[in-house]
Amino acid sequence: MSPSSTNNAPEHSGHPPAVRVPEADGPVAVGEPRTSQTPERSGFMAGRSGLVVPLVLAGISTYLVYGIVTMSVPEDTEFPGPRFYPLLLAVAGYVLALLLVLEIVRKPSPPDESNSLGVYRFHSDWTALAWLVGGFLVFSVGLEFLGWIIAAALLFWCVARGVGSRRPLFDISLALVVSSLIYLAFAVGLGLNLPSGLLGGL
Repeated sequence: MSPSSTNNAPEHSGHPPAVRVPEADGPVAVGEPRTSQTPERSGFMAGRSGLVVPLVLAGISTYLVYGIVTMSVPEDTEFPGPRFYPLLLAVAGYVLALLLVLEIVRKPSPPDESNSLGVYRFHSDWTALAWLVGGFLVFSVGLEFLGWIIAAALLFWCVARGVGSRRPLFDISLALVVSSLIYLAFAVGLGLNLPSGLLGGL
């Protein structure tokens, strides 16, 4: 075999030549790591979807204010009267809503950028939703029969369970204390009798 024919033969190495495969993000060689670019999300609402929470809170406070304004109160009602505590709750709701808005606007929570495909899926916690909705239903339906202390304590416990608390004994004990204090505040401070229910004869 002549030297010229030997020189013209293709050289073979231990690694195959890189083959270019067309990709959406550009050509990528086989055997090379593929780097995909995650689409950037722009706009004011990017990472600020939590603004829904203060919006709902402000709506509830507005509903309380409407109830306070349209409430018929006798002129000889002594202070604090039936409008005082609902007004405190409405003001507290507006203050919390404002603080939440400032926090969310200043420190948005963008989605996890580690997702290389740039695909984001929403997740609904139906168990938590069932605890919350069920607690409100039991409270609204059983208030007259169970009474404020028991019904409000069950509502508190269901909400705590729905948001992830796993201390049932502590939660129900705290719920009974809080509902009893609210009952005393309305009965002693405002002169309003909340439904006593099962505990009425005690």
